[in-house]
Amino acid sequence: MPRSLDLSSLKPAKGSRKKPKRIGRGPGSGHGKTATAGNKGQLSRSGRKQYFGFEGGQMPLQRRVPKRGFTNLFRKEYAVVNLGSLNALEGEITPERLVKEGLVKKLLSGVKVLGDGELTRPIVVKAHRFSKSALEKITRAGGRAETITATSGA
Repeated sequence: MPRSLDLSSLKPAKGSRKKPKRIGRGPGSGHGKTATAGNKGQLSRSGRKQYFGFEGGQMPLQRRVPKRGFTNLFRKEYAVVNLGSLNALEGEITPERLVKEGLVKKLLSGVKVLGDGELTRPIVVKAHRFSKSALEKITRAGGRAETITATSGA
């Protein structure tokens, strides 16, 4: 332990610093002659460098795979639920409740109610989106469809 602790007495921890491998410094070094590059071939030449995804001159996978169309990075994906499955639930139906009941796995960008199935009684449904047929069936059954504006998912 040094007597006084100041900038001149600071040293890196033992074993944290390692000397670099000095290649091409003669046969006595153990890294002479081919300088750890092996014999012949593209990787033994001067200026050898390879970028990520390099496949030895073969057409790289990224360029081989066909690309088509357009991918919208800002696309919103909704968790969908059908009216037929909501018919069994009692009380007010919210996205959080749908997750708890297991009708929806993840909220994603929100919940969209689709009009597949029939409603036999009035229900109050709160969701981010409704299809036209779902809205029509909910109101025809005497229920209420409330649209949630803020997304509570991803």
